[in-house]
Amino acid sequence: MRLFILVLTLLFALLQYTLWFGKNGVSDYYATERDIEVQQQVNSKLQSRNSEMYAEIDDLKQGLDAIEERARHELGMVKEGETFYRLVGEENQ
Repeated sequence: MRLFILVLTLLFALLQYTLWFGKNGVSDYYATERDIEVQQQVNSKLQSRNSEMYAEIDDLKQGLDAIEERARHELGMVKEGETFYRLVGEENQ
């Protein structure tokens, strides 16, 4: 009878070890939960960036104002009849 109890105790200890520290155990579960949280944060940032890009695409497709603004700021373009002034600061020597 003592041998039977000893075998059951060892089997229980082995199962507990596997549950807590083995593959797909509790420690792996918590590590995966942390990884999921980090990935969800990254996904939310990317989702907001994508939303901004889609809004800019829609604006460029529908309105000429956005195209004109980009042409002025990024390409330095000027409309006909406008005068462009460039102010240059003095260099300290």
